[in-house]
Amino acid sequence: MATAFSSDGEIALRRELGPVAAPRGDLDSFYEMGRAAAFVRDGGFRKIALQFPDELLADAVSVATGMEAATGAEVYVLGDTTYGSCCVDEVAAEHAGAEAVLHYGPACLSPCRKLPVLHIFGKQPVDIRCCADAFRELYPDRESRVVVLSDVVYAYAMGECELEQQLSPEYPHVVFSRVVCEDSAGPALPGEVRQFGRQFPVEEPGGLQDYAMFYVGAEGLALTSFMLTWNCCPFSSFDPATSCGRRETFNVNRALMRRLYLVERARDAHVVGILVGTLGVAGYLTVLQHLRQLLRWAGKRSYTLAVGKPNPAKLANFLEVDIFVLVACAQNSLLDSSDFYRPVVTPYELELACNTAREWTGNYLTDFRDLLPGASAHVELPAALHVAEAVPDISLITGEMRSLHVCDSPAVQLPSSTTLACRDQTQALAEISPAASFLGSRSWQGLEQQLGQTPVSKAVQGRRGIAIAYEDEGRKQP
Repeated sequence: MATAFSSDGEIALRRELGPVAAPRGDLDSFYEMGRAAAFVRDGGFRKIALQFPDELLADAVSVATGMEAATGAEVYVLGDTTYGSCCVDEVAAEHAGAEAVLHYGPACLSPCRKLPVLHIFGKQPVDIRCCADAFRELYPDRESRVVVLSDVVYAYAMGECELEQQLSPEYPHVVFSRVVCEDSAGPALPGEVRQFGRQFPVEEPGGLQDYAMFYVGAEGLALTSFMLTWNCCPFSSFDPATSCGRRETFNVNRALMRRLYLVERARDAHVVGILVGTLGVAGYLTVLQHLRQLLRWAGKRSYTLAVGKPNPAKLANFLEVDIFVLVACAQNSLLDSSDFYRPVVTPYELELACNTAREWTGNYLTDFRDLLPGASAHVELPAALHVAEAVPDISLITGEMRSLHVCDSPAVQLPSSTTLACRDQTQALAEISPAASFLGSRSWQGLEQQLGQTPVSKAVQGRRGIAIAYEDEGRKQP
């Protein structure tokens, strides 16, 4: 999972070129060209952006040409997303001056901030009869209460004319979820679950605890996010690529224990790096401000870092940071940081570590919008403390005593500049920046300038070419 969100590019450099995938012949059906053209014409958009994931780029030229002919709009193709391809890349679209975005392929369905968006998932093939047989084998009891979920690329086959038509007469208590975009959906009805761009009714008094989950799609980040969030429900799945159904053996409790271990690491941390993993999901600026306030309240230092797609090599440049918190969509938040020099946690895990008023209830949150004020899972920071001393605590990792230096009030703001502070009564200035302190403790601090000690020489011509093959390579050195 560490390379699902980012990579160091080594695979692309070493990969041998093969035949390019041929464009699809059924573009009108697969990409719903009619619905897309109607969206552009009805909106009066004169400049649009088409966002494709890597696996669909072979069709980009044909789709763009067809959209220009059908709408007369100026079309731009976005082929390399700033962050995860499941999110709408509003940044790249705004650079092109686009008035709307057509997002193709798998999507996390996170709401966007500015531009109108039309999601076209693409109709990937699925054998409905084989899927129904797998469901019957996994749930032989016809009174089973099951919620059917699916990857967005198979959502077209879950409706009343497909899988639901085959299973509903036999299973009266099976509920089929619907894929919805939150921008166009109205308020949730009582007893209705709406999360991850899916909605379905829950009629049992016990809620989701009385249901099992059946997922149609391949193993991936979406399924992992579902299983962690709805960890009270047993899961099974059907992979259309292999036509095999199975009970999911993913140990949710073990995964939760791993995430709770990261919470303890966050409690031990003194310097936290806030990684900006999205610039298009609505509310990301609000959660950044919320995390900064939370860290100030807990007495921790924070740095906000925008590094694009995070990978171990990039984050290893910030050695003074004890732990990172990734602000991204619900699917990309669960980054496996086992290959990273420092752990990467989610905003919810950081809240568990720093907000003493929030308790672990067994419900895991992957959407950072659930933490914001006004959301159902929002927990206010505790009121002003009546004591000035730190709250004692024992680290479960090191076994050492640690103190949570909380501020007197969550509204307390640190001075605009905290780099310099008075050391003593003589008003001597002392450097208290964590980054500067860490640099001072390192044995190597960079190249020395040695001003006036290096002799001046004329410039000479150096190597020419690219790093992989300089022009003078292979020649015998004199």
